[in-house]
Amino acid sequence: MTAPDAAATTTTPTELLARTLRPGVLPFGRIPVQSVRPLVDGGTRPAKSVEHEEFTVAAQVFREGHDAVNATAVLTDPDGVDHHFPMRLDNAGLSWWSATVVADRPGWWTYRVDGWSDPWATWVHDATIKVEAGVDTELMLEEGARMLERSVGTSLALGEPNLVHQAVAALRDTSRPPLARLRFATSPDLHTWFARHPFREMVSPSPAYPLLVERELALFGAWYEIFPRSEGAHYDEEAGVWRTGTLRTAAERLPAVAAMGFDVVYLTPVHPIGTTARKGKNNSLATQDGDPGSPYAIGSPDGGHDSLHPDLGTFEDFDVFVGAARRNGLEVAIDIALQASPDHPYVDT
Repeated sequence: MTAPDAAATTTTPTELLARTLRPGVLPFGRIPVQSVRPLVDGGTRPAKSVEHEEFTVAAQVFREGHDAVNATAVLTDPDGVDHHFPMRLDNAGLSWWSATVVADRPGWWTYRVDGWSDPWATWVHDATIKVEAGVDTELMLEEGARMLERSVGTSLALGEPNLVHQAVAALRDTSRPPLARLRFATSPDLHTWFARHPFREMVSPSPAYPLLVERELALFGAWYEIFPRSEGAHYDEEAGVWRTGTLRTAAERLPAVAAMGFDVVYLTPVHPIGTTARKGKNNSLATQDGDPGSPYAIGSPDGGHDSLHPDLGTFEDFDVFVGAARRNGLEVAIDIALQASPDHPYVDT
């Protein structure tokens, strides 16, 4: 991962969405970049990954003429800092480039592809052909020296400029044979230098597309679903009725859940349950006294989706449950149930 002279992108996801919906706002740059991948619904929805997950960014990048073209995949983190990944040419005939990229933390990122002119690769290609053939030798060597001098302006800030300066001096050293001067200025060390600090001209970015990076648990995990009132439920011999379990008694089950290798304990709805058309045992339509009803019939005078069923406990009890889960290496998920009983306090009667 390198950091060439690209400006940080601080566009918000909302602004990115607006740009994507109006493609005419961002015309082609000097180096056309097309067909960026991945792309979800034309960019109206974010691509997704998890932290430290590798994925591929690809695009078609091309130009007119014979000068060398190159490309860089750029991920911009939530702080607006660009992370650059050199792309490789996978299909010269179709101008397809790709790079394996990775985001190192969760949050809203963006990704784009920068197409750019590569003066270094252009000169190496042309100079090798002409100098080895003895054609325009001094002209090609001087062109190389001037190209390297232009690159020094960007590479000086990155340190180790001596190698570039030495190459400029070698190209202009007429006391040495032309091929020796060429070989020095196209040495493996210079190739390594420009791979690390590319000399980019005519940089043409694609639109920046939204990327949602989530925790690794969003990619995979083992979930254990429980009905909290079933954990700790018992028969009251004196009263002759069943007593429901609570969030605190359900917490006692968590060590066993963790021991089975689960990552998440998943609660069915824990909200108050309506009484209108309440169902009885085994999903029957006949209700007896004490039947709790379906937890998916949410809402009663005790509250709605922002409340806890009083049989299960209080929010303090819920905090106890969550704390016990964390101590056992578990996370807690709650069913997002949108169903509502006619008794729901939010229902307009």
